Amino acid sequence: MLNFPAFDPVIFRLGPLAVRWYGLMYLLGFLSGYFIIRALARQRRLPLDADGISDLLFYAVLGVVLGGRLGYVCFYQPAFYLQHPLQILSVWEGGMSFHGGFLGVIIAGTIFCRRRRVSLLLTADIVATASTVGLGLGRVGNFINAELWGRTTNVPWGVIFPGGGPLPRHPSQLYEGLLEGPLLLGALLLLHRRQAKPGVPFFVFFVLYGTIRFCVEFFRQPDAHLGYLWGGASMGQLLSLPMIVVGLGGVYWVMRRREDAGD
Repeated sequence: MLNFPAFDPVIFRLGPLAVRWYGLMYLLGFLSGYFIIRALARQRRLPLDADGISDLLFYAVLGVVLGGRLGYVCFYQPAFYLQHPLQILSVWEGGMSFHGGFLGVIIAGTIFCRRRRVSLLLTADIVATASTVGLGLGRVGNFINAELWGRTTNVPWGVIFPGGGPLPRHPSQLYEGLLEGPLLLGALLLLHRRQAKPGVPFFVFFVLYGTIRFCVEFFRQPDAHLGYLWGGASMGQLLSLPMIVVGLGGVYWVMRRREDAGD
């Protein structure tokens, strides 16, 4: 077993301002997303100039932050935030939901595409691919914050997390970081390289992310205030199952769709 490294979640302070590793991971994720969007827009011939790409990233960031926060409030701690509504604004204290952020990006991206009159499916393909680096880095941030740890284990790489009790636990944050980051990015880039039909990478993202999250949840400790829910599943698993179903249905729909159909 391994003792958790003595990470300080704050990189440095400038007066009252604290620059945290978790925030840095988000920033690096957004920056990498910009360059991936720019490269894929050129490769897939999405008609967006530099300003258009910047606008798309702004919409995506807005969707991630608003959707992620509201998703966490609604899915994970609705009772607490009903009693303390002002705490909803305290994003810096943590509490973001991937599934909420994903819905937020879909809504924001749809608005962007309608306003810019560009392909919704192709844009979704590119944004979904660009998001994978941020997903992986976000899990690294979770590990540095010593949060969202795994279940107790006897594996040699089990980690004793501060606040997680005396027993070693799976570093499930790193499992997710590897699978949701490099592995998922590689799979989607391969589809782009093969010029997959617009919509295929987007819906494959649904299937792969949902599957990855569902499986890793077997190693991750459920939220203490939620525990195990219907059928012994965690909240993350219950939210991932619809993603898999929608993704499979979406791939089927896209593959049967006429090439000249609008999106």
